[in-house]
Amino acid sequence: MNEPSQLNAADLALVQLGRRLQADGYRFITPTPLTHQRVNDRAFGQSARNLREVFGWSRSFEPGLLSPDEQQQLHQAGVLEESNGRMKSRIRWSSLDDLLFVHSGFPTDAADSVFFGPDTYRFAQLIHRHLQQSFTPIRRAVDIGCGAGVGAIVIARARHEAQVLAVDINPAALRLTAVNAALAEVSNLTVETSDVLQGVDGSFDLIVANPPYMADPNERAYRHGGGALGAQLSLRIVEQALNRLAPEGSLVLYTGVAMVDGCDPFLDAVTPYLDSARFGWTYQEIDPDVFGEELLTPGYQRVERIAVVALIVTRLGGDAGAEVESATGD
Repeated sequence: MNEPSQLNAADLALVQLGRRLQADGYRFITPTPLTHQRVNDRAFGQSARNLREVFGWSRSFEPGLLSPDEQQQLHQAGVLEESNGRMKSRIRWSSLDDLLFVHSGFPTDAADSVFFGPDTYRFAQLIHRHLQQSFTPIRRAVDIGCGAGVGAIVIARARHEAQVLAVDINPAALRLTAVNAALAEVSNLTVETSDVLQGVDGSFDLIVANPPYMADPNERAYRHGGGALGAQLSLRIVEQALNRLAPEGSLVLYTGVAMVDGCDPFLDAVTPYLDSARFGWTYQEIDPDVFGEELLTPGYQRVERIAVVALIVTRLGGDAGAEVESATGD
């Protein structure tokens, strides 16, 4: 396979490392950060003993554990740290179905961290289910806030005829998406810098998004959704996406909601966008209680639980040029 021309030498080193791991049968399912920390605490101070502990659990390792070629690929990619005679990879590799995805190492403290975890698996399953149930031709699709590129790659593999865009404001995310697309051998995917859809033109037959939905004091890009309880970015995505759907096109949004006093503030806020004969939509809680540890953080004192939800909106008929009025006054 010819490598995509946009990949530089460091990116190609990551692709080659991913292929080596695939050939060796590497597999790792990434848990929540809290679970990851608890498991690593059991092995505190212990050097990694195998590739899963290096590239899955993000543990430091002694020189000599990796083959000279693997170590050289990490050096070439610029993702190898050395300290006190031990080494650590700044990236992780996670399995999704038959694919491997590269993303940021643990812990994801940096502002430009590229996240992959249980939400990613649920998001991919949501897209798979939508594609299995929808027979609308997809000529053009976009994954907003693509992160590691999972949504875009799932669509590109399932719909070879589609032109798929992966957009993000985070250069690190765009880089790793390009690497993951090359490793998945998809040729109908391109990466673009865009704040939601402001940096790209035209309409889309499918828009997917798995935005950050927490209120993060450190405002890390992969985690901070904006607003008091993290819903601001999800609302922006709905507003911009509905105006860019082609006739019979769909928005598939996976996000989280901080439930307050038994009520769903995101559903209350988004309903005015959808109260129209122009759209058909469904809304479902996928998991009623995730990231419960966040209820102990400032700003969440009135929150009862954090749920993850799926909003699927389809534009009906031939009104692609009609503007959806802002429900937030932005």
